[in-house]
Amino acid sequence: MQLAFVLYKYFPYGGLQRDFMRIALECQRRGHAIRVYTPIWEGEVPAGFDVRVANIRAWANHRRNEKFSAWLAADLARDPVERVVGFNKMPGLDVYYAADGCFEDKAQTLRNPLYRFSRRYKHFAEYERAVFAPEAKTEILMISEVQQPLFIQHYATPLDRFHLLPPGIAADRRAPANAAEIRAEFRREFALGEDELLVVQIGSGFKTKGLDRSLKALAALPAALKRRTRLIAIGQDDPKPFLLQVKALGLSDQVQILKGRSDIPRFLLGADLLIHPAYNENTGTVLLEALVSGLPVLVSEVCGYAHYIREADSGRVLPSPFEQAALNRQLAEMLEDKAARARWSVNGLAFAETADLYSMPQKAADVILAERPCS
Repeated sequence: MQLAFVLYKYFPYGGLQRDFMRIALECQRRGHAIRVYTPIWEGEVPAGFDVRVANIRAWANHRRNEKFSAWLAADLARDPVERVVGFNKMPGLDVYYAADGCFEDKAQTLRNPLYRFSRRYKHFAEYERAVFAPEAKTEILMISEVQQPLFIQHYATPLDRFHLLPPGIAADRRAPANAAEIRAEFRREFALGEDELLVVQIGSGFKTKGLDRSLKALAALPAALKRRTRLIAIGQDDPKPFLLQVKALGLSDQVQILKGRSDIPRFLLGADLLIHPAYNENTGTVLLEALVSGLPVLVSEVCGYAHYIREADSGRVLPSPFEQAALNRQLAEMLEDKAARARWSVNGLAFAETADLYSMPQKAADVILAERPCS
């Protein structure tokens, strides 16, 4: 079949983007033609992909989305495909990969009521309804059990249109046989002494991922522990407000903020702890990437994949509602307890051997390619 994959932005380091790429490559591996529509493409184009970039400009995201949707519909009318697979909510999708949570629920519970009179609200509500309304035909690839009841509550979406996927951790995230060598080399490169501790926070969108919370927790460590602890944050985002916070907290010698990069497995093997106190997170793939590499995790309960950390006993999960004091306390306890970190590491590696954390691209391709009439 000729398949069209649609997303608002592609860059190599985003979680949604990496999921898109692995699903598209799996469909291509099965012999299907891949076309991609996007307003922004950064990075290499895989062999055989037909990438069509929309040259559109708008003063606001919702206007850009509307222009992109019109451009997409016109191109598909001229050059049809058998399936349209979207990674953002929009009209005209045969299959939607639900990387984002329920917009309507957030609008009703987290926003001022006046927000629902804005053009931005009306746009995103309309695009979400186009996917989840009972009369829509879109098949929905769910990656978070937490969000499905919310969509059903707000839209009465038929249950049979939801397809819950397992996680899809890439094989290169698992700890290799020479993990100890990689760790030693990494720590030499970053000048980490034997008694120094490295905490990493990984993920684009520093604000949503709670980097401000992590910096406060680092600053609150007992003095002796703080002196031997460093934090490296990695992601595609504007670091300026967080660098100001680093300076204000007196952490300039202990914190690095790096752009997204392709050697994340080295950081997971070289660190002592992954911290992820997100404000909200549909899934949190990096949590499982840490788990399968043997890196203990400290995560907020709101993350969709946090339950895997609890099930594997590979770290600690902060209960909701979030309390900064609890994060501060848990970070200090985890860093001070070397034996517990060793136990969490072993537990994570053992869990990685038996749990299905890897088959998401294959299961997603099964749904995309299933025989059925398209909308």
